[in-house]
Amino acid sequence: MSIFYQANSRAGKYLSRPRGIIAFVCALALILIAVPSVPGYAQNSDDGLTPRQADDVIKLLRKYMLDHPEDIVSALESYATREKLAQEDEVRRTLADARPEIENDEGSFVGGNPEGDISVVEFFDYRCSYCKRVHDTVQKLVKEDGKLRLVYKEFPILGPDSAIASRAALASRQQDKYLPYHNALMSARGSLNRDRILEIAGDVGLDVEQLEKDMKDPEIEKIISRNHALAQRLNVSGTPAFVIGDEIIAGAAELGQFKKLVSLARTGCATC
Repeated sequence: MSIFYQANSRAGKYLSRPRGIIAFVCALALILIAVPSVPGYAQNSDDGLTPRQADDVIKLLRKYMLDHPEDIVSALESYATREKLAQEDEVRRTLADARPEIENDEGSFVGGNPEGDISVVEFFDYRCSYCKRVHDTVQKLVKEDGKLRLVYKEFPILGPDSAIASRAALASRQQDKYLPYHNALMSARGSLNRDRILEIAGDVGLDVEQLEKDMKDPEIEKIISRNHALAQRLNVSGTPAFVIGDEIIAGAAELGQFKKLVSLARTGCATC
């Protein structure tokens, strides 16, 4: 199972790259091969070998590595695979432990079909261009599949204006305008500062004066803090990011990729 799917994202690294690790370690191995024998080093060893014997062993190892580089690569690939599986196991356990916070936190608005069988959880920032790019894709996914719960995780990471937008969006729930306001903020182009955020609020029919009062509710900061803490547990550091079943998607995936992961979560088969 692939725990992480890497797509376009605004910030952060979401997954390890075994090939990169292999390349680095191989380069290090070649450097060690190129280093001449150092008898003084062998004299300090505790293996009981004489300096000459230690030097002979080093020469034999060096020759074998030069003659059989494929064995080095194979060993490193095997190690990288074990590390990747260990990482996947850790993420899987974290997802299981954090499932209530991921899918059912009362501070996270739920769209789509709240009674649906599969949850699509999105971490987003209103000033993230990739979040805006994938917005229509996610809406289409939910529209075409009437059994999806879309869980909105306000995750402002791109500065003070992002935090203002998230506070305003969460405050809009007091006027039952979260979804239209969220969609309007995601559709907005250009600079998104406080004035523009409040202007958009008025455009969707929100009482702006009341909204500004509701934005000061301490519970809003608690919701955002919980989302940041959850993202840290899941090793999510950029936007957009999605959780579908046992999968974490880093970035703006295509519609077909979302559908495969929904199918995998629903049936255990990505192509069914």
